[in-house]
Amino acid sequence: MLLAEDDRAIRHALERALTLEGYQVTAVADGVEALAHAHKSPPDVLVLDVMMPGIDGLQVCRVLRAEGDRTPILMLTALVETADRIAGLDAGADDYVVKPFDIEEVFARLRALLRRTSPDAPAPAVTREEPQLPERHIEAAGIRMDPQARRAWRGGRELELTRTEFELLELLVRNAGIVLDHATIYDRIWGYDFGPGSKNLAVYVGYLRRKLDEPGAPQLIHTVRGVGYVLRED
Repeated sequence: MLLAEDDRAIRHALERALTLEGYQVTAVADGVEALAHAHKSPPDVLVLDVMMPGIDGLQVCRVLRAEGDRTPILMLTALVETADRIAGLDAGADDYVVKPFDIEEVFARLRALLRRTSPDAPAPAVTREEPQLPERHIEAAGIRMDPQARRAWRGGRELELTRTEFELLELLVRNAGIVLDHATIYDRIWGYDFGPGSKNLAVYVGYLRRKLDEPGAPQLIHTVRGVGYVLRED
């Protein structure tokens, strides 16, 4: 694991806690060091602070993604506005934790990221029989996905999705027309229910909607207030 955090106290505390949890941690203080270590010895997962001097966490993320590096990235941010969190997702991060954070939440999110990138990680469960489509594709509401190639299209337009966005969309497509409650989605995507106060899911759904929406076309992801979300064409 590669940890980049410029606050010395937080860096040392995280390094100690992660090491006790069983991770092999390389801890650095800025984005320049993070990129150097990532290039020299690619880690299994990166934990990046957003606000660092020189090259910040968002820039590190953008550089790695531009190079084709798909290593899972967890962002640490003190920024609480939705737009700031979306900036991290747009840069290619897979998940984020808002400071001050509970270390158990960091552990849970890391476990989920690593489980999802494991070669033998199980695919999301399907709650209804899927139609047999050619070329291993699944399709619903005008969305076509190739889970093995991790590609998705709305109509003829290919969607540029992060790992988490792809898995969230796949879960919705596989269960098109079925209302999935918050707890179910958290369990299937993150492997952990972060509770009713968490805005994590709403942020990802909002960002996925932005990538799906087209002028004049119907919205596909619908909010069922107090319950969850459903994919359908109205």
